[in-house]
Amino acid sequence: MSASTPLDIARASWGESLPDWVAVLAQECARTSQSRVAKRLNRSASLVSYVLRAKYPGDMEAVEEVVRGVFMDSTTICPALGEISTAACRDWILRSRSFSNENSERVRMYRACRSCPRSKKEEAP
Repeated sequence: MSASTPLDIARASWGESLPDWVAVLAQECARTSQSRVAKRLNRSASLVSYVLRAKYPGDMEAVEEVVRGVFMDSTTICPALGEISTAACRDWILRSRSFSNENSERVRMYRACRSCPRSKKEEAP
């Protein structure tokens, strides 16, 4: 019998070690769709599929942080914006890797992220 729901797929793939955030991701996929979930995460549907199947070769911690920020209300304190979701924080960290002066907020966040300990943790080997 093959797994039919996203949660069944996740349980079959992760087994006893199914993390709570993967279960939430699977439940959201079942509630809406994998494509809609991926769009809300600002990631690809294939990434969501790989995570559900425990086969994502990338930074699983990064995906966890985004899922927790979008679907589990996980927040952090940003030196420039105050309390923001961990997903928004991660997106700003990624954007701050290159400078852009397209608007004042982007410049402000470039400077803030470059001096933030969370961003420095991302750059560590």
